[in-house]
Amino acid sequence: MSLRLGDVAPDFTAETTQGTVKFHEWLGNSWGILFSHPADFTPVCTTELGSMSKLKPEFDKRNVKILAISADPLESHNKWIGDINETQNTTVTYPLIADPEFKVANLYGMVHPAVDKFTVRSVFVIGPDKKIKLTLTYPASTGRNFDEILRVVDSLQLTANYSVATPANWKHGEDVIITAAVKDEDIAAKFPKGHKRVKPYLRTTPQPNL
Repeated sequence: MSLRLGDVAPDFTAETTQGTVKFHEWLGNSWGILFSHPADFTPVCTTELGSMSKLKPEFDKRNVKILAISADPLESHNKWIGDINETQNTTVTYPLIADPEFKVANLYGMVHPAVDKFTVRSVFVIGPDKKIKLTLTYPASTGRNFDEILRVVDSLQLTANYSVATPANWKHGEDVIITAAVKDEDIAAKFPKGHKRVKPYLRTTPQPNL
């Protein structure tokens, strides 16, 4: 199954380290991040789960719920979380889905077609409307950049509420781009902080929600 941006994220019910999760119901009116791992006790993923754990307070501030998934059973997950907490100096408090039958992995197209029953390392950012806003897939050898995922969430939440886009390498607090849908004569009313006209098609303004 190939999921595209704008598709409704498939709903599912799964057992996790924090009990049964009915995904859409669990998400509620929050944003969500679903990120997958090939197996427990893998070195790169151990650092990733730890990194996400340390950043969880920042995602909490942005009303983003975190949900991880690995194909191993719950007993294995609980032992692995102990290792993560020990080696990464953190305490994992978000749920980790047990998916030994690859039900959720197949639903989201996480199983590598060339390697039977190998869950790829994917990230899905899902909006409160339950639609997919971002997908990323990483090779096994490269650890994911969760600061980048946080940056993308900032951009997605900003651009969902204002007629702006974010430029290359944008970070929270920096100027943004006014979208082409906004006419020049309407800019002053929409963006009272002022704007800069670099080119007719490139107009910038201070971040409007600060």
